[in-house]
Amino acid sequence: MAVAVAGVGAILALAGSDSPLRGPFTLFFLLAAPATAVGTALRGLQPWPRTVVSVAGAITIDLLIAQGMLAVHRWSVTGGILAVTVISSLVLLLVQVRRQRRRTARRRA
Repeated sequence: MAVAVAGVGAILALAGSDSPLRGPFTLFFLLAAPATAVGTALRGLQPWPRTVVSVAGAITIDLLIAQGMLAVHRWSVTGGILAVTVISSLVLLLVQVRRQRRRTARRRA
């Protein structure tokens, strides 16, 4: 359900919809996507600390993206959504690649 809400938020923001759900759903996407990526990377932590660090990491990622876009005078809602999507996807991809390498190394040993 959370993935659907986040996905709808991203789609509404990218489409420029005037729906009253655009704001809350987009905010949920901006917090959920990077938090999921950071939480996946911190799989070894206990649930409560992992949740706290994931949310803090999501806020940090969002703020760094916004600051970077403002610094280069390229701020836009669409650009921000795309940047968060790309960075979150890259973090998830890197975690998967790291796990695959560990599995391969274990099989060779």
